[in-house]
Amino acid sequence: MGAVSSRCDAGHQHSGSDQNNDHTPIIEDDDGRKQSSSGGHRSGETVPCPTCQGTGRIPRGQESKLVAVIPCNDQRLRPRHTKLYVAVSVGVCLVISTLVLFFLFPRSVLLSPVAVKSSLVYFPDKYVLIDITNVLNITNNNYAPVQAYNLSVQALNFETVVGTVSIKNVTSVRPRSVTTYSFLIPVNLTDPNLNNYCKKVSLPVHILYLHLQMSMTIYYLAHYEQLSLETYEFIDCGANSTTPHQMQTPPP
Repeated sequence: MGAVSSRCDAGHQHSGSDQNNDHTPIIEDDDGRKQSSSGGHRSGETVPCPTCQGTGRIPRGQESKLVAVIPCNDQRLRPRHTKLYVAVSVGVCLVISTLVLFFLFPRSVLLSPVAVKSSLVYFPDKYVLIDITNVLNITNNNYAPVQAYNLSVQALNFETVVGTVSIKNVTSVRPRSVTTYSFLIPVNLTDPNLNNYCKKVSLPVHILYLHLQMSMTIYYLAHYEQLSLETYEFIDCGANSTTPHQMQTPPP
């Protein structure tokens, strides 16, 4: 019987020691931490974490409210090749912006006369009708296509308007190219003196002086421009002519 009680006592003592071990805190209290750290640090050099409360874990729901502090000598604050990356990025941006400005910068579109292609003369009773075919060059110096609209031409003979023509849709000019465009302008001579002059058979050549005033609207790179041109031409109003001859630019 005595042996049994001794074993029970031993078991009771063992269970008591287990209960004492169960109540032993995993993380020491403040005094214990200060005493344990006294060998490496003096008392007062360390303080407990105010946010995690000594547990070493962040409370749930406070992840967005806490701020992590990184030491100044942490390598993450000094990434490698930072200057190289910044220089390459700036260089690429400069190259792209330069190319965009180079290709999209508006350049001139020129309208220039070429020649009188032909002139066909008709002799009704009281006037002279001449169908004149002119040739123009439209030069596009841009890296974008150009659309030409609303070509308006007025023919004058000594300040008298003798013919007009208006064309809405002219042509399209490809980038960095020259397009030749032909148009016909009817000239009606109703003046009696001009009528007699052009119909006079005794004259070998009937020179008619015309002053052409042209205007045209172009569209390119999201904006419109107005082009104008003045030129002179001489035709034979007494006979048909299908031989092209050059037009003349006005005097300065």
